[in-house]
Amino acid sequence: MDKNLLGYKGVKPVFLIVGFLTLVQSLSILLLAKWLAEVVSALFAGAPLKEQWGTSLLFLLAFLVRHVCALLMSRVSYRFAEATGSSMRQQMMDKLFQLGPRLAGDRGTGTLVTLVLEGVTKFRTYLELIIPRMVGMSITPLMLLVYVYTQDTTSGVILTVTMPIIIAFMILIGMTARKQMDRQLKSYRTLSNHFVDSLRGLETLKFLGRSRSHSESIAHVSDRYRSATMRTLRVAFLSSFALDFFTMLSVASVAVSLGLRLVNEQMTLVTGLTILILAPEYFLPVRLVGADFHATLDGKEAGEAMKSIIDRETVQAVKLAGNGAGQGVAEKGAASGAVAGMTEATGTADSPGGAGSVDSAGKAGATGTAPVDQPSAASDFAWTNDAILQLNSVGVKYEEGGLSSLEGINLRFAGAAKIGIIGESGAGKSTLVDILGGFLHPTSGSIAVGDSTFSSLTDEAWRKQTAYIPQRPYIFSGTLADNVRFYYPEASMEDVRRVISEAGLSKLLDSLPNGLDEMIGGGGRSLSGGQEQRVALARALLSSRPIMLLDEPTAHLDIETEYELKETMLPLFAGKLVFLATHRLHWMVDMDLIVVMKQGQVAETGTHKELIARKGAYYELIQSQLEGIR
Repeated sequence: MDKNLLGYKGVKPVFLIVGFLTLVQSLSILLLAKWLAEVVSALFAGAPLKEQWGTSLLFLLAFLVRHVCALLMSRVSYRFAEATGSSMRQQMMDKLFQLGPRLAGDRGTGTLVTLVLEGVTKFRTYLELIIPRMVGMSITPLMLLVYVYTQDTTSGVILTVTMPIIIAFMILIGMTARKQMDRQLKSYRTLSNHFVDSLRGLETLKFLGRSRSHSESIAHVSDRYRSATMRTLRVAFLSSFALDFFTMLSVASVAVSLGLRLVNEQMTLVTGLTILILAPEYFLPVRLVGADFHATLDGKEAGEAMKSIIDRETVQAVKLAGNGAGQGVAEKGAASGAVAGMTEATGTADSPGGAGSVDSAGKAGATGTAPVDQPSAASDFAWTNDAILQLNSVGVKYEEGGLSSLEGINLRFAGAAKIGIIGESGAGKSTLVDILGGFLHPTSGSIAVGDSTFSSLTDEAWRKQTAYIPQRPYIFSGTLADNVRFYYPEASMEDVRRVISEAGLSKLLDSLPNGLDEMIGGGGRSLSGGQEQRVALARALLSSRPIMLLDEPTAHLDIETEYELKETMLPLFAGKLVFLATHRLHWMVDMDLIVVMKQGQVAETGTHKELIARKGAYYELIQSQLEGIR
């Protein structure tokens, strides 16, 4: 049984109800065995059939009670499994949004999608079966064994001795099956990730002429999963055969013992028949547990995997006492390759640096912060065109004693602006985007929004204001309209059509036979990389969220598609605070402010023209990529 089972909401009343029904069912089994034995014994002794109607009706009543109890237990367990499964899926989705894209990168998109879809279904099956099975195995054999002892001590001793042997054998088989199941699950996760990666890269493989040769890789991964499945099935069949075999031997031992004593007239026929009827019922709960063990093991594994993600520690944002971003006073200082001082841009046409400004090496003014007791309100994170966002000495270190992914980040942004974040691979661009999106809690420093200062932005109120567009947005198996309404499910069809037009998907919509109701994603119409990005952009536009974060949104696109998408995206950034992390430098010409990252630190900031004139880290990136940017 899963160690987390008793921790699920509402499980204790379910156990009590199932326990009571199991008690009634066990009593009905005793009575039906007793009354059936009396009828058969009386008929065998030559009694008229018409004299047995009363006892026969009692037997039928007990028989009906038994199966009604089984039906009620099944329904109670089913409802609990449905409610818990839905709750787990919701908690899982909420946690995935809290943890952000980094978890999907670590675990694999295919694994997470499979876990949320198929894993929840298997977990429901596990809950539906395991509760009545475990309760039945705890109550029914004990009641029947006590009754058998009152009727015949020898039979009771045989049943008592054989049960531990069967349970021990089940444990040994279960341990072997667990190892095989772990291998199968690992192979299944590999297959899931491989399938999603192959599906996404199919057009690229066809373009490079590698689609046929890639089929060998698919066949290899599939064959590994097939082999792991067959090994698991062999263990399952072996355990079922062994369980039935030992159970049959145990019942046969009881029957031989009863038969010998009946022949020697040491026992009445009624007693012998009663015990003989009860012997299979005594082993039945254990057999059911063994039969369902393999059917529920993958559900148990899925539940533990989901629970590990749901229980994953996330450090919540803490409101700090101190000056907010709007009250910060920068301490001017010089630093090599960095902007001296921290100033707030006005965002006017005369000020191209109106996006905000940075002191990458100087000290932040909002210092002297300390935790306060009052919880942060949603209004504390409200973002308007007059709001200011300030990062004060923010740092991120994933391992104690390890290298810092970010260190000493001091940034300040005001209102609506386009912020470009560039740097070489591993410079800290994605980590900075995770901080700004509220997916990651920094290990040092503070972040101020308006007049309030926080330990991080990992708050639901902040995340509800942000729209995140990753390098490869996930297209769900559903209609085009449902995919666009991902952030805003209650949006009208008119609004969906509007954002589809703004995102440049009008031609795609006109080409679809079913229009907005056309199925896309898995099992539906496949989209190109550019079309997938436009769907993600339409999602962000429909949500009307004031902050947009784009992490390498065009890294996998060819340059022609990228420039075409760029022409669509830039006008849609107006009136929003946009953070664009990319290594494609041609975007930087259109940015209001450029943040150049180098080895986890801000190397320099400024507009495109300012950084070109400075001939620092930004100029070196341009020269290294040989991009014709002036």
